[in-house]
Amino acid sequence: MNTSMFDTLLQLPLFQGLAKEDFTNIVGKVKFHFTQQRLGEVIVREGTSSEQLYFILKGEISATTTSADGLYSFTEYFKAPYLIEPQSLFGMRTNYISRYVAHSNINMVSISKAFVTNELFKYEIFRLNYLNMLSSYGQNLSESLWGTVPDSLEERIYHFIRTHIRRKQGEKLLKIRMEDLATIVNDTRTNVSRFLNDLQNNDFIELHRGEILIFDVENLLTSSDAFKKTNPNP
Repeated sequence: MNTSMFDTLLQLPLFQGLAKEDFTNIVGKVKFHFTQQRLGEVIVREGTSSEQLYFILKGEISATTTSADGLYSFTEYFKAPYLIEPQSLFGMRTNYISRYVAHSNINMVSISKAFVTNELFKYEIFRLNYLNMLSSYGQNLSESLWGTVPDSLEERIYHFIRTHIRRKQGEKLLKIRMEDLATIVNDTRTNVSRFLNDLQNNDFIELHRGEILIFDVENLLTSSDAFKKTNPNP
């Protein structure tokens, strides 16, 4: 393993705080499987069994999560370094919830579940990092489920977006029919369409048939007060 790859692995959340000496010992024991994926190639399919940890070391991937009823999906984009669904490796249902596709040419490394449990869990820093990651995931999910649903249409749409994404930064793609979104936010299709067109006119989103492209979700979600000033009756 070259120095650049070594340093990139140490940047990953699960290895942060681990002494280089310990990591060198890990490299000598654990089988790291390095691969490359080209733009557009599927890395992991939703529903497949999680038997490995996949670390994205270079490039960018897309993650698409589809609702259980198939009515809508969110696509997010993550740049390296990134770890794919560590929460899916253990538990009652060890299946991936999203589909991951190379959004550029990528370099990645995978480690089998057996090596994670038999070798990596021997290191306290790794165990704590893994527990903190799973705890944060569970806490964020709980907060989303128990948060107050807003009264206004604007805030209900923002709430829907906020509770369905993993990171509140960057570009997102929501695939949904206007009438289905209206049903979810409990409003009319006309009102939803009017509000989304106002967002598009203010350069927050771009509308296509059955798709809503959000240019910068953080900018959108923090724009509420400013948007109200310029659009008092959305």
